[in-house]
Amino acid sequence: MPTTAPKKAPVPRKTAREPAAGTRRQRQIADKRAAILGAALRLFSRYGLHGTTIDQVAAAADVSKTNLFYYFASKEALYVAVLQNLLDVWLEPLRGFAAEQDPREALGGYIRAKLALSRDQPEASRLFCLEMVQGAPLLRDELARELRELVDRKAEVIRAWVASGRLAPVEPHHLVFALWAVTQHYADFAVQVEALTGRTLADPVFFEETVQNVQGILLQGIGPRQP
Repeated sequence: MPTTAPKKAPVPRKTAREPAAGTRRQRQIADKRAAILGAALRLFSRYGLHGTTIDQVAAAADVSKTNLFYYFASKEALYVAVLQNLLDVWLEPLRGFAAEQDPREALGGYIRAKLALSRDQPEASRLFCLEMVQGAPLLRDELARELRELVDRKAEVIRAWVASGRLAPVEPHHLVFALWAVTQHYADFAVQVEALTGRTLADPVFFEETVQNVQGILLQGIGPRQP
C-alpha cells in the first residue's frame, strides 16, 4: 500500500515588520554606547575625570572593560564624547533663535527649555561646570569652534531685535551669559536650592513657579524702553 511522504513544515517567511539582522545589530551597538555614556556621565559628574576609573564605568554600564574599549579608545576619549553629547543637547534650544520670531516668545521658550534640562539632566550641567572651572582642557577646541560660531550667529539675531526696537539695548553675549547662569543655577546648585526652599524642579508646581519668575526677571529687564 503506497504511503504518502510526510509534509514538510512550512518555512516561516520574514515579514516587513521583522527587523533585519543588520538593523538589530546597529540598535544593539547604539544601546550599548548610550549605556556607557550614561554611566560615564553619572560618574564623571560626581568624581571628575581623574577620580573616575574605567572599571567603575564598565561596572556601572554592565559591560566588560574590553567591551568598553571597543566603543571608546581611552578614558579621555570617553570623557570628551560625554562632553560633546551634552554640548549638543544644550545647544539645541539656542539653534532655534530667528530674527523673525517675537523675542519675548523666543527667549521665554529658551528659558523654559534650559530649566527643563536643569531638571532632567542635572549631571550634565554639573559636569560642564566642572570642566569650565578646570579650564576646559579637553573641550577648549569645541568651545572655540562650534559654540563660538553658534553664539556669534545668535548674537546677530539679538542685535536685530534691538535694532527693530523689540528689545532694549543689550550686548548679546552678556544676555546669553545671564540666561545660562540663571537657568543652570538650578542644576549646579540644586542642593542649595532645595536647602533654602525645600523644593526641587522635580516638583511640577515649583518648576512652573521657577519658569515664570525667571522669565519675568530676565525679560522685564530687556523689554523695550518706553519713550
